[in-house]
Amino acid sequence: MTQKILTLLGFASKAGKLSFGMLAATESVKRGKSKLLLTALDVSAKSKKEVIYLANKTKVPYMALDVDMKSLSHAVGKSCGIISVNDNNFANSISNEEEI
Repeated sequence: MTQKILTLLGFASKAGKLSFGMLAATESVKRGKSKLLLTALDVSAKSKKEVIYLANKTKVPYMALDVDMKSLSHAVGKSCGIISVNDNNFANSISNEEEI
């Protein structure tokens, strides 16, 4: 299940449908682009708390991934621990994989 999510994130990254890092993810949410917020396992507690607060405030779905930042960064090709998925199809596919 986790490998499928990482693969989907890799495709989304290549398609330009992701925002990487706290600042970019926050900006995507504020502009109404974000469809799903994701964090890696080893993101700081403060950052995770801020992302969860932002997601609840704006009604953007949030998921904590069961992977560390190194694995997540490798999958998307950029160093990050927080990601905004800015495409409905990718967001739905990732959410559906988590539910399985």
